[in-house]
Amino acid sequence: MGDAEVTNPPDSPIGRPTRRTFLRRASGWTLASTAGLPVVFADHLPAGVPLLGLPGAQDPAPIPGKDGLRVFNDRPVLAETPAHLLDDDVTPASRLFVRNNGLPPALDDVDADAWEIEVAGEAMAEPRTFTVGELRDRFESVSLPLVLECAGNGRAEFQPPAAGTPWTTGAVGCPRWDGIRLRDLLTACGVGEGAVYVAYESADRHLSGDPARKPISRGVPIAKALEPESLLAFGMNGAEIPALHGHPARLVFGGWPGSTSGKWVRRILVRDRVHDGAKMGGSSYRRPRRPVRPGAEVQDADMEILGAMPIKSLITAPRSGVVHRAAETLEVRGHAWVGDRAVAEVFTSIDFGATWQPAALGPAPNRNAWQRFRAEIALPEPGYYEVWARAVDDAGRGQPMVLPGWNPKGYMNNACHRIAVQVDA
Repeated sequence: MGDAEVTNPPDSPIGRPTRRTFLRRASGWTLASTAGLPVVFADHLPAGVPLLGLPGAQDPAPIPGKDGLRVFNDRPVLAETPAHLLDDDVTPASRLFVRNNGLPPALDDVDADAWEIEVAGEAMAEPRTFTVGELRDRFESVSLPLVLECAGNGRAEFQPPAAGTPWTTGAVGCPRWDGIRLRDLLTACGVGEGAVYVAYESADRHLSGDPARKPISRGVPIAKALEPESLLAFGMNGAEIPALHGHPARLVFGGWPGSTSGKWVRRILVRDRVHDGAKMGGSSYRRPRRPVRPGAEVQDADMEILGAMPIKSLITAPRSGVVHRAAETLEVRGHAWVGDRAVAEVFTSIDFGATWQPAALGPAPNRNAWQRFRAEIALPEPGYYEVWARAVDDAGRGQPMVLPGWNPKGYMNNACHRIAVQVDA
């Protein structure tokens, strides 16, 4: 994303500011110093980890219906949600991040029930075309909260900078998705023995305006597509899916990179090979097979396709930079999640990871949903603190305290989340 002056086209959902304006506004969210406060437990700060600092000026750019989100780009729309606005157990539409690769289709006169979706591909025994209305009538309705997260969430922390949108922590959410199980649809059409991948083609438009080019066409291995939590969704949180999020139909593969969950779906393809659509090759949504030196160039042949997302957590309350009284206990809340496994434990630390205390962890409503955690924390004396959160999955894999292995696109950063706290006497 460069600094060229790019004005919004007539079909942009965001006012008139330029891309440079978005970058300037986003940089206004960078964090300042500790304002001269003594840093409690400073001797435990891991080497090479800078203090988070107290928040500076905050000037988010507007998206209609998305107040408070940070906008990185206008064409396509890229916007993330500050952590303190993600405190709901089920993420409302107004708080869900936006990550588009092209321009949404024109939907003003669309009859959702008449929207057609073709099911085809080399490994589909009986290709069929259904309307959304037919799918609603024929198959069992399902409603599940599922985590949707951009693979580049956390990219801004990598040094040297990785290529792509500098997401911090807010390219994630857990709405309730309403639709049908994808496996029910595929089974009804007949999945061939040679099925390897399930992919999508969508109605969004390429930024170039060339109708022959697709902005993105990705997918998942057949085993993931046939899981009971993998959905073809027609609604979100009991209402229609908002236009920016894929109305009238989209795929939802909870726990996998959001790029696999295609929006505005027109075709579902059961392939006899790994899908070769737009943004499936090269370095797109891939990372090195083996650790590499930060800043190193990596050949495409040495990359592997991203799969399930790693264990992560997010402190959603209080807001980073909160002012707290030393005599009072601080309540900390947040969510923890992990790709295809379950969260086993969550811990918090106030001494930069020298010691950890267990947090209370609530159950997941279903697989691929996030889980609520809570902790009551005592901060012993006035000064600057950081509260860190660390989740561990049911295989014993925990979040690293420092950044995981650098990769050229800055994918899958699952380092511990932290907030700054100013404690007064």
